[in-house]
Amino acid sequence: MSVHPLSMLVRKLEMRSVLSDADRSAILDLPMTKRSMSRSAYMLREGEPPATCSVLIEGYAFRQKLTSDGARQIVSLHLPGDALDLQGLFLDLADHNIQALTQAELAVIPRTAIRELMVKHPAVSVAIHTDITVEASICREWLTNVGRRQAQARLAHLLCEFAVRLDAQGLGTDGSYELPMIQEQIGDALGLTSVHINRTLKAMELGSLICRTGRSITFPNIDALRAVAGFSPLYLHLGVQGT
Repeated sequence: MSVHPLSMLVRKLEMRSVLSDADRSAILDLPMTKRSMSRSAYMLREGEPPATCSVLIEGYAFRQKLTSDGARQIVSLHLPGDALDLQGLFLDLADHNIQALTQAELAVIPRTAIRELMVKHPAVSVAIHTDITVEASICREWLTNVGRRQAQARLAHLLCEFAVRLDAQGLGTDGSYELPMIQEQIGDALGLTSVHINRTLKAMELGSLICRTGRSITFPNIDALRAVAGFSPLYLHLGVQGT
């Protein structure tokens, strides 16, 4: 039995607000076009009018900003089930870029259809607004991570968040995670060079905080990793909010 392309979006929004059967059906009935994206392809460019909102069906994506001299700062990481530009529902122009981190499959939805859905289904509107608010919370934590934590704590925090978010979406595999980012991209997310990331990963392996096999990563002592990161999942606001 095939899985509906928007079923993971339903799961994600149900983490934000209680939805009825009618709410779920309305989400699944949204008009959409499936689109395949190659690694590094742009899904949205800064300065463009965001006429659609894409939902990740498979693969990973990231938001990024470029400085005037071409330096890149990755400002968020997105997983399957994430709606990539709910913020763009209410803005005239995109103020950042969105790129595919891996090969990805998208469900592309007209933003007018999502706006209409929000008017007709208040619980879905609450879920979407809550999701936007949680994205802002994650952005604050990333800002703190880059601005105030040391290199090993920054990386440990990113890894802890990645694992928790995958598990919340039902995408974790017995404590093993496929890390989709190369060292350069991790560095661009943490404000560090790829050389520094390489040294930090090796130090964390020697300290038995992580184990790596290719792109697969496991955490032999997740409590120790969280302690190094100073990690608390509070900012992820897991579970239905506003109850």
